[in-house]
Parts: sequence; C-alpha cells; structure tokens
Amino acid sequence: MARKAQLGRSHGTDPKLKRTLVTPEGVALDIAVAPASARIGALFIDLTALFGLVLAFVLTVFLIAWAYSSAGLPAVSDGFTGFLFVLFIIGLFLARNAYFLFFELGQRAATWGKRALGIRVASRDGGRLTAEAIIARNLLRDIEMFLPLMFMTSGGVQGTLSEFAAWSGIIWVGVFLVFPLLNKDRLRCGDLIAGTWVVEAPRSALGAVVASGVTPAPAMGDGPGLPADRYRFEDAELSVYGEYELQMLETVLRTANPDAMETVAATICAKIGWTPPTGDERAFLEAYYTQLRSRLERGLRFGRRRADKNS
Repeated sequence: MARKAQLGRSHGTDPKLKRTLVTPEGVALDIAVAPASARIGALFIDLTALFGLVLAFVLTVFLIAWAYSSAGLPAVSDGFTGFLFVLFIIGLFLARNAYFLFFELGQRAATWGKRALGIRVASRDGGRLTAEAIIARNLLRDIEMFLPLMFMTSGGVQGTLSEFAAWSGIIWVGVFLVFPLLNKDRLRCGDLIAGTWVVEAPRSALGAVVASGVTPAPAMGDGPGLPADRYRFEDAELSVYGEYELQMLETVLRTANPDAMETVAATICAKIGWTPPTGDERAFLEAYYTQLRSRLERGLRFGRRRADKNS
C-alpha cells in the first residue's frame, strides 16, 4: 500500500529526508529527518541564548566585584583570583552542558533553537529517548566544537597561540560542522555514538501532550465522532501505558496511516484483553488516546508522573 501520510511540517521536506521508522512495538511511522539548514539555525539560536546567559552572568560578577572594591574591603590575593577563574571555567562547562541536557531531556526533547525551527531529538531505534543517549550526544559536542574553540580563545588572549594551532582548531571545528552533510541522515558524531537523530517535530494537531497547566482532554461524548458509550476503558486498562506511549499514539493518529492504526489497535487490545475493533480502529484509538491523556493529566495534578509503561 502506498504511504501518503506525512508527519507534521514535512509537507515541503526534501523526499530524500523522509524515512519510515518501525518502533519496538512494530508500528511503522513516517518521519522526516531535520535538514542541515534547520540544525544549523537551531545551533545558532542556542549559541546566541547561551552567549546571552553567560554575558548576564559575567556582568553580574563584575558588578559584585565593583561593589566589593567600592566598599573599601581588603584586596583579593592573586591565588584566590586564579581559583575563582578555574571555578568560572568549570561553571561554564557545566552550564553549557546543563542547557542542552535540561531541554533535550524534557518532554519536547528540544532546546529553544530546535523548538523555534520545529525539530527535536529522537531515538533512531524508535524507542524512548534515554538520559544516557542525551548525555552522550551532548558530551561529544564539547569534543566537536567547544574544546577547540576554548583552546583557540585562551591561547589568543595569552598571545601564545601559533598559526598552526589556530588553523588546526579551525579545521577541527569545520570537519565536525560539515560531517552532518556527508551522511544521508544528517547525523552529528554525537548522534552516531548516542543512537539518536534530529527529526522534524510534528505540529500539534491534538493538543499539547501531558503538560502541566493544560486543559484536560474532553471526556467521551464531548467531541465529534466519539459516542459516549462506544469505548470505555477501566483505570487498569489505561494504566498499562505512559507518556511515551501517548506520544506514539498521537503520532499514529496524526499520520492516519491505516496499517499503523490497525497494528497499534491490535497491540493495545492484546495488552488490555480486548478483541481488536475491525474496521473501527481510528475511533478506538481516539477514545483510548483521550482517556489515557486525561488519566495522565490527573496524575500530574496529584504529583504522579509515568514516563512510559516500564516506569
């Protein structure tokens, strides 16, 4: 069967970037790999945001130092100043990585830059994105970019950076920046190590997924095409899945691929002991999605969160 469904913002995507991903549950999903231009634009936005945060921190430190000296307090020794500088460098390293880790470990798996360009990080095997993968891909960014740039900057300030070292640093960074253009999935070296890739994020058609402060999903019978008594699920039947599975279900409903919906409906029915609804898979999945989302949102309001079916 020809696959006509496209995901989210991929309507104008280069056909060479479109992929079919099979999840561990055997569900085929249409996705689109993020183009290099989107990744570069997202990185530029993120670096600009990081620069602004660092600049604000440095200005705050200078303001504190100025206030200290203006108060007539004893001068700080050179040794203590050097110690503070080392702490500052360590703090920059931690803050830089914390920025990427915080956002990519979140529900959207995307930094400010990625959100602005409509892309996100995803696992290449179709499974749940793990903390280990996010940490690995971001630690590699230091080797790819930040360490040589920091070396070049510090050497230039001290006046000891040779021309050979400067060009070596530029070539080093350039190779890693160009690397995504040399493979069909636009993977960074960090993506290769971590088993991740960056894909186009779907435009939300069914509302935000499990986020605090959102309006709860409508009850059965409140929306069009969902009769009140058609599909009702007990709490135990809904408890077999979590947020990750809810996201997968939303993606399946958005793409509206009949084969995928049939597979997912059969998988859910096998889990909860139902007979698969032949010819009525979409209504079944919409009902399950609505009630599962409502259950998870209620759990969040009471401080309970379930990331996936294994948690």
